[in-house]
Amino acid sequence: MMQGKLVILGPVFPQDFNALFLWADDSEAALLNEPYRPPLWKHQESFWFASNPDPARVFFAIRKINDPLISGYVQLWNIDAVNRSVMLGIRIGDSTQRGQGLGQEALLLAIEYCWLHLNLRRITISVFATNTPALHIYDKLGFVREGILRQAVYIRGQWTDIILMGLLRPSPP
Repeated sequence: MMQGKLVILGPVFPQDFNALFLWADDSEAALLNEPYRPPLWKHQESFWFASNPDPARVFFAIRKINDPLISGYVQLWNIDAVNRSVMLGIRIGDSTQRGQGLGQEALLLAIEYCWLHLNLRRITISVFATNTPALHIYDKLGFVREGILRQAVYIRGQWTDIILMGLLRPSPP
């Protein structure tokens, strides 16, 4: 478990599944990072609680300090030990908890985890060009815009670009 001033990053528990499933079924929130498709309970359950976990993936639940309910999650996937790189995704699932600094602090904890625990050198994030709040946070934390996948996804009748951003581990002093 990793703790900041606002949030704790820790394991996803079975009691978190109802919230995770509802967030996956939120068509408005899906506009921030994926085309909406109604989830299937079995697929979601196997995704979050695989009996044979993928060593190239790590999930963290985001919880507010002193609150047992899940607020969101951080996902690390394509952990590549040879090239020391990873893909990172984050979601604050409850829309009433967005804009309070929870996501930014969770990102800082996840970045620290990548550097200090996984000994990685590079973190990649992909973000919809329309997700202005996320772009602002990623820019603020030092992610660099490295490319654009033009008209990469079709959302609500419109093509949306995906911006690829990267963060390199700082060199030691």
